[in-house]
Amino acid sequence: MVYGFARGVLLVLSKMLFRIKISGTENVPTSGVYIVAPSHRSYFDTPFASFITRRRIRFMAKEELFKNSFGAKLFSTLGGIPVTRGSASARGATKAVEAALRAGEPAAVFPEGTRAHGPTIAPLFDGAAYLSVKLGCPIVPVAIGGSEEILASGKKLPKLHRVSMRVGAPIMPPADASTRRRNDLVAISDELMKSLQSLFDAANADVDGA
Repeated sequence: MVYGFARGVLLVLSKMLFRIKISGTENVPTSGVYIVAPSHRSYFDTPFASFITRRRIRFMAKEELFKNSFGAKLFSTLGGIPVTRGSASARGATKAVEAALRAGEPAAVFPEGTRAHGPTIAPLFDGAAYLSVKLGCPIVPVAIGGSEEILASGKKLPKLHRVSMRVGAPIMPPADASTRRRNDLVAISDELMKSLQSLFDAANADVDGA
């Protein structure tokens, strides 16, 4: 109930402030687990990505937010998964997301890693592909156009700007794919990158044409 209320309030505010438009929600699976793979240009991308479904989507969040009991309860309720910063924690973060997926909830993985800049999707990490192959679940690409203009990396104060979101067709891992074969993961990541770029171009065109 808390998650649904918070999501609803944020969605209403986003429609009012950012005139957010979401296309392609029919591509979101109605049941089962899946990996949400959004483009990443702003801190706002995390709440925006939650708008594609009423189901709770689990997101990675820095562990500092969970240090006190109030923060731990709040951010856990909102879908946060505590992770440690730094490259050494990447394996632990992947395991945390895997645990959320195994528990039956969709989870988000930003395949570009950190926030990128500009209209071109940055080279993708293989985390989403790895989890997709390991668990046999689809990846749902989500492009978010306009969020960089709201709050880009390095900026502190947000601005009002239109946002367009495009949800693409789910990408299923081949039945014979293996996490032990690097080529299998690269092939899925390449497919995801092509889908994200096409969706991101369309989302940015929506924003520019507004």
